[in-house]
Amino acid sequence: MRRVLLLATCAALATAPALGQSVDRTQTTRIIDEGIAHSEVMLTAEHLADVIGPRMTNSPAMRTAEAWTQAKFTEWGLKNVHKEGFDFGRGWYIVASSVKMLTPRPIQLTAIPIAWTPATNGPISAPVIVAPIARVRDFDKWRGKLSGKIVMVTLPNTGSEPGEAPFQRYTGEELGKLDQYQQPTYNPEAADRRLKRLDFAKKLDAFLKSEGAVAMATMAYRDGKLVSGEGYTFGVGDTPALPAVQIAAEDYRRLARLAKIGPAPTVEINSDVRFDDSDTRAYNIIAEIPGTDPKVGYVMAGGHLDSWVAGDGAADNGAGSAMVMEAARIIAKTGIRPKRTIRFALWAGEEQGLLGSLSYVESHLATRGNPSDPKQTGLALYMGWSNRWPITPKPGWGDLAAYFNLDNGSGKVRGIYAENNPAVVPIFREWLAPFGPMGAKDVVIRTTGGTDHVFMQAVGAPGFQFIQDPLDYDSRVHHSSIDTFDHLKGNDMRQAATILASFLVNAANAEKALPRPPLPTKPAVTEPFAYSDEDE
Repeated sequence: MRRVLLLATCAALATAPALGQSVDRTQTTRIIDEGIAHSEVMLTAEHLADVIGPRMTNSPAMRTAEAWTQAKFTEWGLKNVHKEGFDFGRGWYIVASSVKMLTPRPIQLTAIPIAWTPATNGPISAPVIVAPIARVRDFDKWRGKLSGKIVMVTLPNTGSEPGEAPFQRYTGEELGKLDQYQQPTYNPEAADRRLKRLDFAKKLDAFLKSEGAVAMATMAYRDGKLVSGEGYTFGVGDTPALPAVQIAAEDYRRLARLAKIGPAPTVEINSDVRFDDSDTRAYNIIAEIPGTDPKVGYVMAGGHLDSWVAGDGAADNGAGSAMVMEAARIIAKTGIRPKRTIRFALWAGEEQGLLGSLSYVESHLATRGNPSDPKQTGLALYMGWSNRWPITPKPGWGDLAAYFNLDNGSGKVRGIYAENNPAVVPIFREWLAPFGPMGAKDVVIRTTGGTDHVFMQAVGAPGFQFIQDPLDYDSRVHHSSIDTFDHLKGNDMRQAATILASFLVNAANAEKALPRPPLPTKPAVTEPFAYSDEDE
């Protein structure tokens, strides 16, 4: 029996995390008390959503949010509170908008101006024409037919009904399915084709304008009278000439049916939108809790502060921003003195291609490509950056010991993605252990994309995203007109902010920084014998 016990003990030690990565349970207890019993996260989230509202990058509301978040960090005692700028483009915001069907009967339609399109300068009314245009080759079909029309460029469908409940919490089985290694793929030809199609929006705008169209309309991509209004032509000199609106799917299909049987309905658009060119630079907000040892680098947490404007930007990503800010407040309030500096970032330009965090990576961590490579901006920079080689680390590349991101709504943290880095799995399991009773216990190997840790991972920095319960984030709220405070869950956000604070303290005080993946080098093409699909 003694020998069995000794062998079991040796086996446990062999699989335990490296010395120095263990959890200080006393500090964790203090963090839990402050984060749960004395939370301010919902007060922060409410101010961002209800008082400031939607925060389009470089809009007046975003400038208000930049100033307010810096003031809160300062109020909580954080240091080195500042903003870091990068080239972005024009500010844009909605003052008021209205879209009505006038004939064959008057109906107020659910619609929103598409971001960075110009104002109508008063109401304009015209008959609609359904002219599906998805590629440049479609232009020829509609030449000479669009003058004086509001052009509906989306091919209408017949509608859809959800096949599953719109509100979801992960089951144990679903969490288990996330723990699967996904082999990365490298297909530079596909990336090149996507880059070549990026200017289609500008070509479409120029074509419609030259044909004498008075406005463009697209169909919202979800049913339920939800609109989003995303647009990406924000660069100086790139914004469209033609007013454009996105119309709710149900209203769009009604217009299409009426146009099909004729006569075409008449629609009135009144889009009062404004551009703000007072400062074409966007700004990340940075704040710190200084570490006691300046030689061991820093750990970091971030979420994006910018949003779209159909709703209030509450879940995407006011929730993540509020939880990052709350983690800063918790740590500062407990008086914990970390060994490594803990840095907090609220990113700008995430919705336009992770541009704020990408700027941070290029300024502090690494660059990609050769100096002679053509300069890219906006979505072209986002899509092309990961295919630039080689990666050149900056002097500060090794200083970032860990980065944790929150950007999946307000759902409870259920665990963390290890981003194909098996060396961090046992460490993260130990760090999550105190939060198992709160529902957070899973460490899954798979990678995640689409948010601000991506380009850190792309240069070999240890960046991670938490697993969160989906709630109704993807099904209804994400980018939509119902992205309001009502869809945030306070208990979930208190739990998530507390776990984030604990992870930051553990990473900051660990004897060794988290194990890093290798510095990426140009990979082999995954499918060297595949033929290209021009419509990909």
